[in-house]
Amino acid sequence: MSAPKKLFIKTYGCQMNVYDSERMAEALGGEGYVETKSPDDADMILLNTCHIREKAAEKVYSELGRFKGLKAEKPDLKIGVAGCVAQAEGQEIMRRQPLVDLVVGPQSYHRLPEMEAKAREGEKVLDTDFPEEDKFEKLKNRPKAKRGPTAFLTVQEGCDKFCAFCVVPYTRGAEVSRPADRILREAQDLVERGVREITLLGQNVNAYHGAGANGDMTLAQLIWELDKVDGLERIRFTTSHPNDMQDDLIEAHGTCAKLMPYLHLPVQAGSDKILKRMNRAHTAESYLRLIERIRAARPDILISGDFIVGFPEETEADFQATLDLVEGVKYGTAYSFKYSTRPGTPAAERPQVDPKEADDRLQRLQALLTKQQREVQDSMVGRDVTVLFEKAGRFPGQMVGKSDYLHAVHVADCDRAIGDLARVRILSSGANSLAGALID
Repeated sequence: MSAPKKLFIKTYGCQMNVYDSERMAEALGGEGYVETKSPDDADMILLNTCHIREKAAEKVYSELGRFKGLKAEKPDLKIGVAGCVAQAEGQEIMRRQPLVDLVVGPQSYHRLPEMEAKAREGEKVLDTDFPEEDKFEKLKNRPKAKRGPTAFLTVQEGCDKFCAFCVVPYTRGAEVSRPADRILREAQDLVERGVREITLLGQNVNAYHGAGANGDMTLAQLIWELDKVDGLERIRFTTSHPNDMQDDLIEAHGTCAKLMPYLHLPVQAGSDKILKRMNRAHTAESYLRLIERIRAARPDILISGDFIVGFPEETEADFQATLDLVEGVKYGTAYSFKYSTRPGTPAAERPQVDPKEADDRLQRLQALLTKQQREVQDSMVGRDVTVLFEKAGRFPGQMVGKSDYLHAVHVADCDRAIGDLARVRILSSGANSLAGALID
């Protein structure tokens, strides 16, 4: 029996890329590949790329350059680029880095086995189409391994919003929602493999409108169907757009016990002028009123957000409006970035803010967000939460898991196993985690 081929996947960016990498590993697992932690002993290297961050393509080329020596030592080594940079750059990747054997976009990775076979025959293989067939269905019969207690599950891809700073509509395509029955089958399969918490993924997940038995379903309706899955204990979803936060989804946060009290709801800016220039189609006031409604349904919910500072034409007054919005919401956690241009997007052609001024604004915003995050964490001390244990801690007898609110929680003298849920009393708050003790 021949030894299995080894596959090394490096994943950049969002949770959806993590999900896609898992599916790629399953697809190639059917061709005799097993994953390895090191590129040095791999028979195939895949870079699953993200185009959101600044100079994303250049970072990929730099990473590929590190494999030149390895390729010279192992001529049979195959190197592939997947994901959104692959979609955006296409043939240019092979032109600039001849060591690349295959390039596959995020909508075509179900074709990897065929592409790998062609690459083994010496072909250079490119597939950045938006095929009509369902890539998830094509992969459903691939070999599947035992899973940890948490998993991502893609329910929707693409975006129709065309925010002025974003490349997603160009790299992931228009909004497409998976049929509900296929999602429910995959969720059941994940539970049977050990998963207890599922995070539903989509570039614009709360715009979900997948086909159901009686017509298209909303995300809330899908969540209520998942609520019926025995063994599934927790449901989360990300990332949402404020304009698609429907009434039934707000209500579900207050009534569905399996839907966790955590919501990532990006606003991007607090200035209506900048929001309009971003093509966000909501105002600061409408966002704040939405947060009020969500908190009325679930008062203890932890709100997370995204922010871009230094967007073209942003003034100090515009930035102050963002700080005012942050003060009004009080975020439990948030992600903030300095604006950087994305070729082909409308904002890339506009007058840019001075980089030093943008740096200063980012530092001031992050200081406020960090303060709020710490205040929310500190407020958890003395409270009882439910923790899903995901791994052993650094110390003997210690276990680490996530609370209902997605806080990392360390528990000493813990006799629970990975995948167990337990009530924990929070005893202290650290820089980025909490410490607690089992209650029973």
